[in-house]
Amino acid sequence: MNVVFLILQVVFIIGLLIFFHELGHFLSARAVGVPIEEFGFGYPPRLAKIGEWQGTEITLNWIPFGGFVKPKGEADDSIEGGMAAAPAWKRLTIALSGPVMNFLIGILLLVVIYSAIGTPASNEAMITQVAESSPAMEIGLQPGDIILAVEGESIEDINNLIDIINQRAGEPVVVTVEREGEIDTYTITPRENPPAGEGAMGVGLSNPLKPTPFIQSVGYALEMTGFIIRETVLLPVRLIRGTVDPALARPVGYKGIYDIYSQAVEMDQETQIPTAEPLPIFTISIIANISLALGITNLLPIPALDGGRILFTLPELIFGKRIPQEWENAVNTVSFLLLILLMVVITVLDFTSPIVLP
Repeated sequence: MNVVFLILQVVFIIGLLIFFHELGHFLSARAVGVPIEEFGFGYPPRLAKIGEWQGTEITLNWIPFGGFVKPKGEADDSIEGGMAAAPAWKRLTIALSGPVMNFLIGILLLVVIYSAIGTPASNEAMITQVAESSPAMEIGLQPGDIILAVEGESIEDINNLIDIINQRAGEPVVVTVEREGEIDTYTITPRENPPAGEGAMGVGLSNPLKPTPFIQSVGYALEMTGFIIRETVLLPVRLIRGTVDPALARPVGYKGIYDIYSQAVEMDQETQIPTAEPLPIFTISIIANISLALGITNLLPIPALDGGRILFTLPELIFGKRIPQEWENAVNTVSFLLLILLMVVITVLDFTSPIVLP
């Protein structure tokens, strides 16, 4: 696939995930009564003002990665009605809502994946191959046909179908077959002494995959989300114990995300995975993991991140005593500069030691 097109895809996907993150902040701030002065697409400097909605400027900015929201009085608790002057529970709600939105997006994508992968329909038998000069070939059965019943009786599973066919060897048998959504009947006479490995009908069989029910897909998605969160939290312990390769556990930047995404796209193009729905499973899985990683990362108790904002609200929530706003602003500024430096280091590592999917 064209490199430029892949880069544009990654920019769009990262931007979209960050946009939804900021949308979470925006919606929760509005819900608790904190005005939002600006909702920006991309990062400053500003390119143009698109419009205004209920007092919020909608802007387009030059750096095309995600977006931001600017609450009224975000870092000044002297501004009445602003975010910094709001009660701790409101600030906590606003801080949590961005990561929560990323978790919701990740879970939704995992639901799509599990639904598309499907589950085997044990009471149906799909023909995977048809042997030359076999009874199945003579009556026109084809790979992809699904056997639903024999002599009008629904089959229980593949073994049940084989038993019935073997019992009727040498006799005409009516089988009900579904082909591309159309159901028809065929009369086949199973062989009494078939060639080795072919069977009485001369077909290979497997259970067809059906889309997983929504509720079941949600359950699988929540289980996987819990697994990812648990593994992320336990990662430092595993690194200390030496059970995880540090090269595979390090954080990645935009270049690393591009490498992982391009590998997933290539795997979808080259690997034929039987699924109930034809979707790029690897690519969607990577996008879901990126969204979940954004949610987890932003909850880390690091100043300048949402987790840091949450950390600063805890003394007020627990003890009723707030950390001075100027202290919080100073710590956030220093932390922000350190995070930029860390991102530079990570980006250098992305080029010198590219991440490879296992």
